[in-house]
Amino acid sequence: MFDCLVVGAGFAGAVFAREMAEIGKRVLLVEKRKHIGGNCYDQFDDHGVLIHTYGPHLFHTSNETVFHYLSRFTEWRDYQHRVLADVDGQKIPLPFNLNSLRMVFPEKMATSLEERLIQTFGYDVKVPILELKKTADKELQYLADFVYEKIFVNYTAKQWGCLPEEIGEEVMSRVPVFISRDDRYFQDRYQAVPKQGYTRLFDNLLDHPNIHLLLNTDYNNIFSLHSDSYEMELFEQVFTGDVIFTGMIDELFDFRFGELPYRSLQFQFDHLKQDFFQQASVENYPNNYDFTRITEFKRISGQQVKNTTILREYPHAYDRNDITRNVPCYPIFQDENVELFKKYESHASKIPRLTLAGRLAEYRYYDMDDIVEQALAVFKEKFNY
Repeated sequence: MFDCLVVGAGFAGAVFAREMAEIGKRVLLVEKRKHIGGNCYDQFDDHGVLIHTYGPHLFHTSNETVFHYLSRFTEWRDYQHRVLADVDGQKIPLPFNLNSLRMVFPEKMATSLEERLIQTFGYDVKVPILELKKTADKELQYLADFVYEKIFVNYTAKQWGCLPEEIGEEVMSRVPVFISRDDRYFQDRYQAVPKQGYTRLFDNLLDHPNIHLLLNTDYNNIFSLHSDSYEMELFEQVFTGDVIFTGMIDELFDFRFGELPYRSLQFQFDHLKQDFFQQASVENYPNNYDFTRITEFKRISGQQVKNTTILREYPHAYDRNDITRNVPCYPIFQDENVELFKKYESHASKIPRLTLAGRLAEYRYYDMDDIVEQALAVFKEKFNY
């Protein structure tokens, strides 16, 4: 019945499903959850506020191809994301920048630090905190220690369960010190959110007669992979089509080499009878409380709606056996984890009709635009002959 099985209806799976469908392939898209969109899923809560069920997702890219591709399936609301951090009771812009510098240090000291930053690194430059800590300049060392202690170390410990030095550079480089007066969190050419929400975008993306969608379906119930013989079965019949897998790669192979660790999140939503709760869409709490940040969704969607809904995020270790901790959100980039992933990746490479795609299957920290770009590139290389 089907030429292609796609496991997972997030961005990676949905883009592959659409592209395969458009070249005439009959696609079965299987999703364990009751909805499409993966962790980008959004919905209206009981009070009419459009919320992001799994935490805020802000689309940003400088890739024109990706932006125009997704524009086929949504209109956009221009949205320039700004984040504040609670530091010693004061809300300062993130990433830490020259405006932040002026807010936390006396004028003379801030001027000196600003001049030294520009002389050493240049202007409009993003410097990873661990690189800034290596500087030989004593004043910049002081600044680096301040930013590290006040913004990075405790937030990282909450978010990742380890110190900044113990996590991969691709994670730590995501929140640098920005030598600029630009208060935006991102500087990409295109910054927006889908005007009618991410779920509507996915509805349109998957609206193709060649795509058959199964929700509330664990792929293990309908699909079998004999990873030693490389034979596959779908609905208990031999399957000779292509499989695009976007779930956890260790689960696909029944954890034969061991479990890969992931970080998860618990989400606490509160609806408040007031117009707004905070100054920015997202405010981080590096040093206080067990949660890492608070999101106020009206500031993202621009909705004109009475009252407001906020979200607090509590990070914790992923546990596949605990129903309250079973949403894997982030791979943990430590050397031993990467080495374990490579074992799974090597094993998967021996299965000719299997393609791994997305954050969990590739054990990488993709942004949304990266996932779309990668999915389109792999599809073109492997299937669009």
